[in-house]
Amino acid sequence: MENKKKDCLFYSLFLLLIVAGCASMPTRAPLPAELIKQAEIAGIPAARFWGDESPVFISEEIMKLKTNLQSDKYSDIYKKPHNYLAISGGGANGAYGAGILYGWGKSGTRPEFTMVTGISTGALTAPFAFLGSKYDETLKTVYTTLSTKDIVKKESPTGIIFKILSGVFDAAISDIEPFKKTIAKYITEEIISEIAIENSHGRRLFIGTFNLDAGRPVIWNIGKIAESDFPNKVELIREVLRASASIPIAFPSVLIPIEVNGETYDELHVDGGVGSQVFVYPAAVDWSNFMNILQVDGRPSVYVIRNSLFTPQYVATKQEFVSIAARTVSSLIRSQGVGDLYTIYALCERDGNEFNLASIPSSFNEESKELFDPEYMGKLFDLGYRRGLAGYQWEKAPPSFLHE
Repeated sequence: MENKKKDCLFYSLFLLLIVAGCASMPTRAPLPAELIKQAEIAGIPAARFWGDESPVFISEEIMKLKTNLQSDKYSDIYKKPHNYLAISGGGANGAYGAGILYGWGKSGTRPEFTMVTGISTGALTAPFAFLGSKYDETLKTVYTTLSTKDIVKKESPTGIIFKILSGVFDAAISDIEPFKKTIAKYITEEIISEIAIENSHGRRLFIGTFNLDAGRPVIWNIGKIAESDFPNKVELIREVLRASASIPIAFPSVLIPIEVNGETYDELHVDGGVGSQVFVYPAAVDWSNFMNILQVDGRPSVYVIRNSLFTPQYVATKQEFVSIAARTVSSLIRSQGVGDLYTIYALCERDGNEFNLASIPSSFNEESKELFDPEYMGKLFDLGYRRGLAGYQWEKAPPSFLHE
């Protein structure tokens, strides 16, 4: 009898999905493909750029550098050592990277990062890492005290059906209103003002999302947005961070308004991990050119924190749709993450940067009891903290890479 009820519910949902596909959809104003090169955030032309090509405004940026190097705008990056931090996705496993940063800060050896990048959970860590150790306690709070209820509220089958019948077809199985409130609580106007100040001195904070309409990764210049006069910049930055961590299907996607010739359109953005798990800068950028112009002191150091294990985990997978889908996605993410590290390593070799890698050790075998389990995250944070405090033993190449 119970199985018949489940079957009835399944077929009812299936029929509703078909009906909804023919019903009226939520109103969108998607950007026409022919206008894609002209689209921008109103008043902030260089607020974001494609993650798979060199930014179109790169020549203009180089000219600004050449003519304004003596100004205060570049005081933190001209003739100074450069340190770049890239933080990967990983959901609750972001507690590991947060722990490393916390311990590294307590050791007194953590450098000021010239540039910080983040994707997914890394996007939520990045602003605090960018602003330095004074926000380490906030970072600890976020990754050791928050739980699933602070991030998502699971939709009931009735709620999902109601959304479908109402034409709300962002097929998310979770209500992330708690997530929006949590982001607003910690990404305050004060923090955004501080990011703007650091950006004015030449330091950069970049966050990755994925544009579903274009099928391409997007890198957002958070500091430039923070420093702008854009009236809705606080909300925009919060929405970019939410988009970067919005796992498709599980979390609702994020519509971001853009403008072309005075007309307003929108773009659909989701988790940056759809495009890559971690990034430093697009491969098409000649980074050594920037380094020569800035007369960087010594060899730039790239620190990559991968909030995941490298060792494949054996899981006896049930022969059912949900289990197979979940296992397939997790395997794809792991493989993609390893590939991203090889890309970053190759860029370091090409551009003369020093590669440093941290990842969750295979010896960590705790299991999470929920999507965001404070006990699990606390143990992972503590592991990262102890390693960071002791002086993290950074790997100098991706796993299994043969080098002398």
